[in-house]
Amino acid sequence: MILVTGATGFLGAELIHQLTAQGIKLKALKRKQSVIPDLLKDNQLIEWAIADINDLSDLEEAFDGVDQVYHCAALVSFNPKDKAKLLKINIEGTSNIVNLCQELNVRLLHVSSVAALGNAKKGALITEADFWEYDAKAHSYAISKYEGEMEVWRGISEGLDAVIVNPSVIIGKGAGFEGSGAIFKLVKDGLSYYTRGATGIVDVTDVAKCMIALMNSNETAERFTISSENYHYKQFFGEIAAGYGVKAPSKEAKPWMLNIAWRAAKLGSLFTGKPASLTSDAARSSLNESLYSNEKIKKTIGINFKPLKQSIEEICKQHS
Repeated sequence: MILVTGATGFLGAELIHQLTAQGIKLKALKRKQSVIPDLLKDNQLIEWAIADINDLSDLEEAFDGVDQVYHCAALVSFNPKDKAKLLKINIEGTSNIVNLCQELNVRLLHVSSVAALGNAKKGALITEADFWEYDAKAHSYAISKYEGEMEVWRGISEGLDAVIVNPSVIIGKGAGFEGSGAIFKLVKDGLSYYTRGATGIVDVTDVAKCMIALMNSNETAERFTISSENYHYKQFFGEIAAGYGVKAPSKEAKPWMLNIAWRAAKLGSLFTGKPASLTSDAARSSLNESLYSNEKIKKTIGINFKPLKQSIEEICKQHS
């Protein structure tokens, strides 16, 4: 029996959709307050289990009869105020999953992030062989994903059968205007500025395909970067604008401008009581040029990634 954590999330829902499309019955983990996405509603192949990954007693019950776990549950946030939550969910929660998998002889596929890989190297692509080095300026999300992945490596060193995936920025129709989908809304609503940074991007359907192929392979004690193409933000925003038929952002946001912007957003949040629309961590990340190699995953499972231009067009068409 398969167990998927983070089942109601963007990636977890797509993964379950693909697995059940193959006729596979599985257990899906959700928190009590989580809403089942439309993609998974009325799916008779899903057995829903109510549990929090930080609650061991609930987790132990959910693991009954399970021999494979896809660990997708995680908190994604670039808000410094969420540091305690990030560490608790992404590190302690992952540790609980690792310990149960090890104790019950369950194979684990852990969803990490490119944030847990090495930092950008001038003139070179970041690969799975690169290692993350502590940086006092690193945002809490990157630290939490790195430390969470270290929990999996700790389990592997103790005999756990596990494989790790490190996706880049995941896009897809199911995101709506949340997470990476917020970028699409900003451009659609008339964003004027772009930043000079760059990053890897991948369609959610390809991430799920890679996960299923790796789980069913003989790969163990390995990690794989899951990324389709490297895009500069100017190109990314430009293709989104073309998809919506709006003007592309044409002004470069300089570092000093971003510093003013996130401070203004922080000040504004004090008056509105709402989270700041831009944080210092997010501003800093938008200036990084992080380029990733996907050669290892392509050689291992032979995947042909969906072109990002196609993915962007599909997303824009759905939300037009």
